[in-house]
Amino acid sequence: MAISTSTPPHGAAGTAPPAGTGGDRQRRRTLLHRIDLRGAPYAFVAPFFIVFAAFSFYPLIYTSWISLHRVELSTLNLMEWVGFDNYTALWDDDRFWNALLNTITIGVLSTVPQLLMALGLAHLLNYRLRGSTFFRVAALTPYATSVGAAALVFTMLFERDFGMINWMLSLVGVDNIDWENNKWAAQTAISSIVIWRWTGYNALLYLAAMQAIPRDRYEAAAIDGASRWQQFLTVTVPGIRSTIVFTIVLSTIGATQLFGEPLIFGQGPNGITGGADNQYQTLGLLLYEEGWKNYQMGRAATVAWAMFLVLILVFVVQRVVKRVLARKA
Repeated sequence: MAISTSTPPHGAAGTAPPAGTGGDRQRRRTLLHRIDLRGAPYAFVAPFFIVFAAFSFYPLIYTSWISLHRVELSTLNLMEWVGFDNYTALWDDDRFWNALLNTITIGVLSTVPQLLMALGLAHLLNYRLRGSTFFRVAALTPYATSVGAAALVFTMLFERDFGMINWMLSLVGVDNIDWENNKWAAQTAISSIVIWRWTGYNALLYLAAMQAIPRDRYEAAAIDGASRWQQFLTVTVPGIRSTIVFTIVLSTIGATQLFGEPLIFGQGPNGITGGADNQYQTLGLLLYEEGWKNYQMGRAATVAWAMFLVLILVFVVQRVVKRVLARKA
């Protein structure tokens, strides 16, 4: 009987796998593991960069492109290249300098008292009080109120003939103040809206930072004979310095972009121009006037970039001052 020497078919039982198959699989698994290990962090942060590119970076670049053209709101597809003419015209425009000065003064009138009051409120809430949770929620309530509702209420409070503020002032012999048509009165009234809305929010930020300060620092200061006020100056304020800087930066950005409060406070057409004499027109209102009243989108884009450059200048000055103070310390 002859013995068959034919080769069994490929894949039959007892046949060894081709050489190198196991090594290829291992290499593929290693490659996939490396891709997963190195690519996973980028995949997690990719949604942020996609949204940022679509809604922040692209509008920023496109706005800079529009600012170099003469563009009307009704014909956005028609652009006439003018180079830096919009910027030179803005530099020579008295309305821009008036709006910039108003933005600075309203920002100072609203930011300085707001942060000081927030610091004091947070210091009080930092102690163990009955109903502390209620007071913390109450402090955050104004922040949850819409800009429109808050501005409307304060507009009625500061009304010249029937407002509650003038009524209260009349009790002590002060004549009615025309809050809207007087420059400093209008800016003070608008600043009070900002102070009311943001004091509680900043107070909670300060409170969170205060609670992170170790208690043994206060105990050591008390043993050394420091009073509550001295503990606040020597322990609390240095311990939340970074949070204070953060709130200053945040408030500066908010002050530069101030728009809703003066617009609603104007009660009509005067709200767009910031009063009959532009006495409280901010950069945000100037941008709105150029784009949606004068229909000049190129000029509006120029104002937007001017606001951006002002913020950069403020941050540079803040960094320089911080370094100078750090060197002296």
